[in-house]
Amino acid sequence: MEVTRALARFVVRSRPDDIPSAARREATRSLVNWFGCALGGCRHEAVGIALEALAPFSGPAQASVIGRRERLDCLNAALVNGMSAHVLDFDDTHLRTLLHPSVPVASALLALAERRPLAGADFLHAFVLGVEAECRIANAIYLGHNVNWYITGTAGVLGAAAAAGRALGLDEQRMTWALGIAATQAAGLREMAGTLCKSFVHGRAAQNGMLAAFLAAKGFTSSERAIEAPRGFAHVLAPEHRLEEITDGLGERYEIALNTYKPYACGVVCHPAIDGCIRLREAHSLKPEAVASVTLRVHPLALTLTGIREPQGGLESKWSLFHSAAVAICDGAAGERQYTDERVRDRRTDESPVNREDALRETEQLAASPSGPRALAREARPSLRRLRIAADGIDEPEQVDQRLALLAGRRPAPAFTLLGLVGDVGPDVRAVTLRHGNEGSMDAPPSTGQCGRWCCPPTSTNIRMMIP
Repeated sequence: MEVTRALARFVVRSRPDDIPSAARREATRSLVNWFGCALGGCRHEAVGIALEALAPFSGPAQASVIGRRERLDCLNAALVNGMSAHVLDFDDTHLRTLLHPSVPVASALLALAERRPLAGADFLHAFVLGVEAECRIANAIYLGHNVNWYITGTAGVLGAAAAAGRALGLDEQRMTWALGIAATQAAGLREMAGTLCKSFVHGRAAQNGMLAAFLAAKGFTSSERAIEAPRGFAHVLAPEHRLEEITDGLGERYEIALNTYKPYACGVVCHPAIDGCIRLREAHSLKPEAVASVTLRVHPLALTLTGIREPQGGLESKWSLFHSAAVAICDGAAGERQYTDERVRDRRTDESPVNREDALRETEQLAASPSGPRALAREARPSLRRLRIAADGIDEPEQVDQRLALLAGRRPAPAFTLLGLVGDVGPDVRAVTLRHGNEGSMDAPPSTGQCGRWCCPPTSTNIRMMIP
């Protein structure tokens, strides 16, 4: 199956008029979101250290560092801007694959455009094509890949190469080489979660993708089957893969239309739990002291990705379901202020919300979900003052406890079903359940209006809270 060359041919032959208006609009939204994330992260410790380390070796001052006075050569500017855009973990997400599409592609394009000016329309076109390349590659590999690899580091480098190659005007042969050069630089270990190196993975994808395009432009060769070959990208990094995802419908539908924007400054795997906790807190004026314990019942993959029980700092807390649920209950928020070193470590007074958060985190439990919704329904009989968060859903909620909750019907909010209270909301309230469950498969996209509140099925969430 020809994949690498087919993708290169598509990127080279695409015309701006081929891109639907909806895809162009979402690309514009994605770029605004990317720039805001980069501006927000530009003063982070990770960026400062990288600039200090690179300064003695950087080449001519060709490109800007977003939000700062420093200028760097375009390769290093792509690296640093990519780090800035990702370090707060607020960047956009292609939810099917958990790829952050804009970081590698936009960071590479902006730096390149300062060295080699591009018209706005050409910039947007190259951006859409780069995102298309990386997302389609991610679609092909994510099922057998994401548990060990950061897919933005692996697939993203090919998206950056495609976008930069398009901006440089590469022909089909050189674009094929560029994708191959990018593929052999694919990297990003999940072990880096909670460290400064996580943002480095994402910035490096931008830098290496641009480098691949520069090399290919000068005739630097690579395998022409880098993605699909038996010892190529897909087979090595994802033993379970579907290469047809890369070429099927190429040029007919665009993955940028499925891009989403985070409401919380942490890994998207934590978002359903945060959503549920905040909704219940707001609906019932819940105070942290009214909750004695929290149980998180989640998909087994969530244990692997976000099961850090005692985060040691702000970056690590972004990958902790424990911390995320606690700040959602205590603060009713999960923004950057909830994921700082100070927020994680501050225990100044017994009355402080921070101290209450620590107490909640200590009483939380985290376990993989049972085999099915009926098993969960049998087990989900919470004791007084308990919050339960579960991953696989209660299809028949009336089985949970007829005395406490009954099905009240659907609401138009994105993919949420609210189980109403028995009796009026007031001092006698005993229980409320909030269910977040995707109605379709992992392939079902959210609408544009829903994208900021959506999460994919492995982390769909049920909340059950008992309050006195």
